[in-house]
Amino acid sequence: MTTPRTTYSIGQVAEQLNIPRSTLRYYDSLHFLPHLQKSANGVRQFTQEDIDTIRVIECLKKAGLSIKEIQKFTELIAQGDASLAQRQQMFYEIRQNFAETLRQMQQTMAVLDFKCRYYDQALADGTEKYAQQAMPISSILKD
Repeated sequence: MTTPRTTYSIGQVAEQLNIPRSTLRYYDSLHFLPHLQKSANGVRQFTQEDIDTIRVIECLKKAGLSIKEIQKFTELIAQGDASLAQRQQMFYEIRQNFAETLRQMQQTMAVLDFKCRYYDQALADGTEKYAQQAMPISSILKD
């Protein structure tokens, strides 16, 4: 005898993940959830596996992947174990690209932090004159 799997409604999943229901319907329409089951009435029945897939999809979106790239990933999921090596390769590539994006973002943050300190100093001095001399932007930006 098998234990029935716990399922969740679209509203429960939307609330749990803080994602609009319309986004979940959109993911379903794009076949992003290859294992999503529906009741006889057509009501979506999300499992924990579906919720975990949605979390990964949201991560991929934040990493900058396009809809087409995410579709490729979900197609690979549907292939099961036969696509493990492809999915592994995909994630290593995504990680490498994201690491470069993160490096660029950190550099941008360094400039923003610098300019905050610069203007703090300029306001404390009542002029930019001293800050310009003491705090050139070139001191933090290395080509």
